[in-house]
Amino acid sequence: MAFLEIILAALAAFMLGFAWYTFLFGKMWQAETGVTDEQAQSNMLLTHGLSFLMMCTIACGINIIVGLHEPHEQTLAHGAFHGLMSAVFYAVPAMVIHYLYQKKSLKLMLIDGGYLLAFFATIGAVLGALNL
Repeated sequence: MAFLEIILAALAAFMLGFAWYTFLFGKMWQAETGVTDEQAQSNMLLTHGLSFLMMCTIACGINIIVGLHEPHEQTLAHGAFHGLMSAVFYAVPAMVIHYLYQKKSLKLMLIDGGYLLAFFATIGAVLGALNL
């Protein structure tokens, strides 16, 4: 397994998450979750460190799927497809189940679900494009 691929894919997803939960949907997300600015800023090293580790774990899983194909088939679009399908069939349904029982809002489901779709597709795209 090429660890550089994994780290770069996780880093791309991490940067996407930064944009998603700050500039794009940060205030809406905070309003829906009730997380204050102070809470969002607390334990940043632990939160970001563990999040990055989990992103690396997800990248390892998607890399296994992408790696099942011949090297010439491993492209940005092909990787994005597998990442997106992983989100559609695993991550988003699991999130929706939890949110339904937790009585979370549809708006929060759309913000977080949209991120998961983009996040997994990004990881897959990077892994397919790098094909190291």
